Parts: sequence; structure tokens; C-alpha cells
Amino acid sequence: MTLTGAQILERLLVNEGVTTAFGVVGGKLASLLHAMHRTQRIRFVGTRHEAAAAMMAAATYAGTGRVALALGEMGPGSLNLAAGAGVAFNNNLAVLLVTTNQHRAASYPHAGMFMDLDAASLFKPITKWNAVVSDPRRIPDLVRRAFREMLSGRPGPVHLDIPQDVLSATCEMSDEQLDLAPARYRSLMGPRPAPQLVQAAADLLRSARRPLIVAGGGVVASRAEARTRELAMRLRAPVVATQMALGVVATDSPHFIGHGGIIGGDALHAGLADADVILALGCRFSSWMWDERGALAGPRQKLINVNIDPSALGAPALHEVAIQADAGLALADILDALSGEAGFAVEQDWLKRLREQRLAYETSLRQVKSGGAAMHPATLTSAIAQALPKGAIAIYDGGHTSFWSNDILPAYETRTRFHDPGMCQLGFGLPYALALQMEYPDRPVVNITGDGSFGFTIQELDTARRNRLPVVTIVHNNAAWGIIRAGQRAQLDFELGTALDGTDYAAIARGFGCFGETVRHADEFAGAWQRALQSGLPSVIDCHTEFVPHPNLKAFGRMNAYGFDALTS
Repeated sequence: MTLTGAQILERLLVNEGVTTAFGVVGGKLASLLHAMHRTQRIRFVGTRHEAAAAMMAAATYAGTGRVALALGEMGPGSLNLAAGAGVAFNNNLAVLLVTTNQHRAASYPHAGMFMDLDAASLFKPITKWNAVVSDPRRIPDLVRRAFREMLSGRPGPVHLDIPQDVLSATCEMSDEQLDLAPARYRSLMGPRPAPQLVQAAADLLRSARRPLIVAGGGVVASRAEARTRELAMRLRAPVVATQMALGVVATDSPHFIGHGGIIGGDALHAGLADADVILALGCRFSSWMWDERGALAGPRQKLINVNIDPSALGAPALHEVAIQADAGLALADILDALSGEAGFAVEQDWLKRLREQRLAYETSLRQVKSGGAAMHPATLTSAIAQALPKGAIAIYDGGHTSFWSNDILPAYETRTRFHDPGMCQLGFGLPYALALQMEYPDRPVVNITGDGSFGFTIQELDTARRNRLPVVTIVHNNAAWGIIRAGQRAQLDFELGTALDGTDYAAIARGFGCFGETVRHADEFAGAWQRALQSGLPSVIDCHTEFVPHPNLKAFGRMNAYGFDALTS
């Protein structure tokens, strides 16, 4: 049969289970948009900025484990898309990025037309793999390689740059060439751990007096939450979740002692310092898991490090046992190796004292009082926690603002609480929330953000309204770049460019055709929340807050000091 390059691409994407594409319409994308329009098998969601498209695709994978498509036209469309692609790359989230370019006679090398851009070079450092498609007959091979690279080992984004005439050119393709099952050209499982390494890990856990489990994003990706909880129960071990694994154990679980790494509170620090054996599952020990001296899992502990990515083993945390494997398969084998054990050598009060320390820390956060006319951020976050139903999905956007959500909002299961710890891209929250609302239309989805962060993607309220996505955005509005202002004053006794006063975010929401309401006192929040839900519209609740340093802000500063002395001495 005779097909255009765009029709071939659409068919291959459907074969891989892609159901959604995000982007901004453009003339050079017309062939691909037409192919999707004809079959109606891939839903196109038009955003107001390509960066939001890439963030929405990243959120789709983070929330469901399924791949979505993010589109950018040539030149500025590609540049905009790259800004959001970093969210996927730094957080190990699989996304297919497709850009167009000048026709083949005027590109690679480019001839000097308007909107010229070497998109292949642009995306190379922020993707696992990328390629330029120079012939429509290569599309099946290159799309399959893209999915193989994207989903094998550590997940991540990949990029195809397809010149406009390749999308519109025709060639002959048979059903046999297009309908290969994914299992024919990429691995769908594994790898499984080596038996001798499983035995070595089991021996260490069997002898541990103070075991600790660190659960990272690999646990979520391999859907190994139940096995993690089972092992924690058998070992009577506390569990720490990274920001990519919130909810692996519920925050009301007797095994929960904190999440978020260095900003996670006293019990988390004590657990990492005092444990004798640490089992790290799918955690790459990023900067959230170190201080000025290096990895929080130090030389005093025996570390069992399980990661599907070999580059995550051995640095910055040195290990006793390193297992390159899928976290779920490794856990299954470790549990089997420990089966039939009558008991373990764990100290009686090990878990109990850490849990009590965690509960005391949570109590201290709830007892804070506002010092001015605006709300304390902990007071607002506590009001949000009381209002959210148990099945709600929440995204923590912003810098310092997200620390309060991380500590106070309960998390009962994975894929319900979302950070961007890898890129820390301000403004990712609203695009994330919109994509997750599409996937979970019957659940409340809330974007909890700072006023500075919200400004980066506020235009996507229009995307929300047009697509009838009733996401609720809650703005911690302290009318400033709060953490930057505090740093300027504390370090060099000056202030420049930090004021954000005078903006009415509720009025802006109403201007987009959304619901907007302003809240100045915590006792007003519950009513505003109910009115937002009842409106059935995308909503903004503009909450006036004061800036108060989070109690773990100093710990966050210690993280940033790692290696600095050596570089400056």
C-alpha cells in the first residue's frame, strides 16, 4: 500500500500503544496532524507553548507508565520543546519527542532559511538517543529503535527530527512491515539479578541489626510497591521514599520515617546515619541524597544497591553489593531467598524510635503559627491536606513551596504525588496536572504551586478550559521570589528583582474563563475548595501566604555545598 511518512509514523505509534500527542499546531506538521485526524486513534491536545507539551507527555509516563508524543515544529517550536524535554530527561521519564525541519534540500547542513535550526544537536544532550529521519522508508526502523532506546534500562526521552518533505513523501509499505508486535524488536522485561548477588544481599539483610530501605523511582517504574512493603514488614525496617517514589509506603504506615532525601526531616537523617545495612531500590543517589560530605549512605553502612542502570551503581554512594536489575524482579528474588526465615536480628526499638521521631516532627509542623496578616505556608498546607480526598492527585510545583507539601500532605499510594526533583523546572505543575486529569478524569487533581512558578505556564489555563479539564491550582502567593529574596538578604544584604506584588491570580483565571477565588485566612480555604470543585471549571485559588523558611532549608543548603570547598580551596 502507498502511505505518507506521516501515516507510517501514526500507525507505528498506535502499534506501540500511544494514544495522546501534545503540541502546538504548525504548518510543517500538517501531514502528521492530518494523519492523526483521519484515523482519530491518537488524541491531539493543543497547548499554548511547546514546553508544556513535553511536560504533559512526561507526566503521562510518570502517572501511567505509558508513552505519549510531544510535538514541536522547526526552529522556535523545537527550542520551546527542549525546555520541557529536560523534565523528562532529568527524571528518567520516557517521552517521544518529534520535531520537523526544513525540507531535505535545505537542511543538514542548513541553507540559511528562516527558522533554521540543527535540532539534532539541540536535543542530543537532553535525550537518551536521537536521529534525523532522511527517508520515509527508514521510519519503521528508527521508530522501533526509538522505543527500544527509550524503554530499555533507565527510561528516558528520545527524539526524532523529521524534515517536512519526509512526512509528506510517499512510499510502499506492507502490513507485515508495520504491524510487528513490540516484543519482536525490544525487551519487555528485566533484567533479572544474578543469583549469587541475590544471595549476598539476602545474607546482609539476614544479619542486619538496623536495616533501612530506600525506595526510588525504579520501584514505581517496576510496580514493586507491594514487594517493598512486604520486605519492610519482614525485616521490621523503616522505609525512606525519594521524591520520585512518594507513596511506596503510605505516610501513615508504621514503616514510614520521611521522604524527599535531605529535606525529609530528623527521622530520615537519623535512619540514614544509624542504619547498618541499607537496601536502595531504584535510587540513583542524586543530590537530594547527599550533603556537603557526599552521599548520606556513607562508609559506615553496608549498602545493597539495586538499579537497572549500571551507571547508578558505585557513585556517589559506594556499595557492598551492587545488583544491576529491575527493582521488582530483584525484590522477588530477595524475598524468595529470605523465605522460611524464623526471624531476623533487628534491634527491638529500631523502627519504633524512628517512627516516634517522625511523628514528633509532623506534630511540630502542625503547631506553627502565622506571624503576620498572611497565612503561614504550613497552615495553608494543613488546610489543603484536610480538604483533599484520599484518592486525589497532587503536584508539588515551585522551589521552597514544595518543601511544605512534601512534609505535610499525606501520600497513600504511588503515582498520586508528583515532584520534578531532577530538573526542578518551575511551572511544570499545571501541565503535569492537566495530563494527569486527562488520564484520571474521575479523580480531583490539584496543582500546588508558588506565585513565581505559576507565572511560567499560566497560559495553559486556556488549554485546561478548552479541553474541559477541571484541575484546581492552589497558589502560595507571598508576592515574591521568596527563597531568592531571603538568600539575597542573608548573604549579601541586598534585594533586587524579587518583588512579585500586585498580581491577582484569581482574576487572571476568570479572564481565561476559569473559576478564581482569593483566600486570605486558612478557615476560608475549605469553602473555596468546594466552590472550585462545584464549578466544574479549571480553577485557581489564590492564597495569600507569608514567606517562612522551612525547617530543613539549612539541610538543603548543605546539599548545595557538596564539593564546593574542594573546588574553591
